Amino acid sequence: MAHAATQDHHDDHHSAPKGFFRRWVMSTNHKDIGTLYLVFALTMFFIGGSFAMVIRAELFKPGLQLVQPYFFNQMTTMHALVMIFGAIMPAFVGLGNWMIPLMIGAPDMALPRMNNLSFWILPFAFLLMLSTLFLPGGGPSGGWTMYPPLSLQSSSLAYVVFAIHLMGISSIMGAINIIATILNMRAPGMDLLKMPVFVWSWLITAFLLIAVMPVLAGAVTMLLTDKYFGTNFFNAAGGGDPVLYQHIFWFFGHPEVYIMILPAFGIISEIVPTFARKPIFGYKAMVLAIAAIAFLSFIVWAHHMFAVGLPMGAEIFFMYATMLIAVPTGIKVFNWVATMWGGSMTFETPMLFAIAFIILFTLGGFSGLMMALVPADFQYHDTYFIVAHFHYVLVTGALFAIIAAAYYWLPKWTGHMYSETWGKIHFWNSGGVGERAVLPAAFPRPGRHAATHSRLQRGVRQLQHDQLDRRLPVRRLAVDLHRRADLIACSSRRRRPPIASGKAPRDWNGRCLRRRRTTPSPLRRSFVTKSWRTAMWRTE
Repeated sequence: MAHAATQDHHDDHHSAPKGFFRRWVMSTNHKDIGTLYLVFALTMFFIGGSFAMVIRAELFKPGLQLVQPYFFNQMTTMHALVMIFGAIMPAFVGLGNWMIPLMIGAPDMALPRMNNLSFWILPFAFLLMLSTLFLPGGGPSGGWTMYPPLSLQSSSLAYVVFAIHLMGISSIMGAINIIATILNMRAPGMDLLKMPVFVWSWLITAFLLIAVMPVLAGAVTMLLTDKYFGTNFFNAAGGGDPVLYQHIFWFFGHPEVYIMILPAFGIISEIVPTFARKPIFGYKAMVLAIAAIAFLSFIVWAHHMFAVGLPMGAEIFFMYATMLIAVPTGIKVFNWVATMWGGSMTFETPMLFAIAFIILFTLGGFSGLMMALVPADFQYHDTYFIVAHFHYVLVTGALFAIIAAAYYWLPKWTGHMYSETWGKIHFWNSGGVGERAVLPAAFPRPGRHAATHSRLQRGVRQLQHDQLDRRLPVRRLAVDLHRRADLIACSSRRRRPPIASGKAPRDWNGRCLRRRRTTPSPLRRSFVTKSWRTAMWRTE
């Protein structure tokens, strides 16, 4: 009876859509909701990118040029919040919504109505947060970390806290849905250790989300009560401790970094074996490495706080714990390289972005190891070296993985092939311009390349040429990504012929269940009822 009820339910919510409203607003189809997440992430990317352009334009020359310092701080805060919570995270959730059911042979997500609700919370949350820019007191200006007492000066704190709560609710609902789907809806014969690495990465990421989002909610709620209800959690004059907020925030913040990168590891672990024509090297080691990274992310938060005056024992512990997290990360990089070694590699656009990810993420990881050293961190803290490290991880890391996934799975989604020529132009342009934008920041002069607006204004005339160098590539990267997004959309609609015979491109003979589905993936439910066994690549 339960199976029959589930069958009827899935037949109902996968029925053919009638009209725009029912298709996109009321849909419980994982493919439609995944598309909504991806479109929303792309929209937020351009909004957050416009904030970045304001930042770079202001830093074109020392001294006030275009905006006032308070508005500049609002732009830095909103840029980070929009890019992290509005672009990177929803993009990965969209990819997970699209691909997890296809990869494990499920008809849909386990909780389809919750899936719909978890998405539609997001636009309201970001509309609320962005609307604070038009309030009399302006938007939040305390940085994305929202350190007190600076963040308490904002008149829009209540709006931002409410928006963050909504984002957290959406993330937790999505994480519960993913866990329930993976644990309960796999095809017969698909054990946990037969799942694709992308599915494993999302399973672990979902547990991270459930663990840390309440921590962020608690931290910002304590800020709210300090401002409006007279509590003194972080008010030193009332017996509170501002450093306590940093501990709470970074207990959330460092796992959050891995929430934004673990799904990228899964994507790269799908792309590299496909274009190397080899199974992933050390599958179990890859899974254990992802789990180890997730576990260690909970015990390294204080490396963001070496400069606040921690006890020597605490600094030593967090220094070595931070260096330890490089071990499972190094295992993953080694296994990707070992997978490519001796394989029959081809270099289509997804593979190019995957290789760029491996190289540039490794460079970003080395910069993180440098900051793990306490004496060095005192020099690098609050400088552009931190900015370079973070953007190496997120721009040439998470963003490149998202782009690679879009190229890799676009034929499966649409049944149409993108232009390989334009895809490679996109890669070389994005790679070169991205490096030009981020790399100069990685060579700071300690104590002089300050990251905050107030320190930049204190006579650092030598920055002028470097800021010009970084501003122009950022603008070119934004224009390039806009053109490539239009290119992908157009090629998926009409410019490229559909893939013949319902098969993926000839060389993309992957190992996953999604390769047994028709291309494009049908709107109606399609899942596997027979036992699943691992398939190897053809050697032709």
